[in-house]
Amino acid sequence: QVQLVESGGGLVQPGGSLRLSCAVSGNIFRAYTMTWYRQAPGKQRERVARISADGSTNYADSVKGRFTISRDNAQSTAYLLMSSLKPEDTAVYYCNANWYHDDYWGQGTQVTVSS
Repeated sequence: QVQLVESGGGLVQPGGSLRLSCAVSGNIFRAYTMTWYRQAPGKQRERVARISADGSTNYADSVKGRFTISRDNAQSTAYLLMSSLKPEDTAVYYCNANWYHDDYWGQGTQVTVSS
């Protein structure tokens, strides 16, 4: 059973930074496409950033230039470094691991941007 465990969320002031981590169990982490999603209250879940097995990345327009997704295959962990945070970044952030028909989700971590 593959498990994803997110960490690193919390309360941060506007303009601040946070780094989210997503630790993945199992032994094929390097094959997964890793994606961060977020869902704010009353809104649909949206894709934030994605990193493929080959390291290529893409971002939602709303976070380009502020967020950076990365992965450490040796640690089986994906990261989301969030900088210049805004109140509208407040949401529960989820990580997803996908490889062909395998699709796994973490439990989510709350990020609140507020003064």
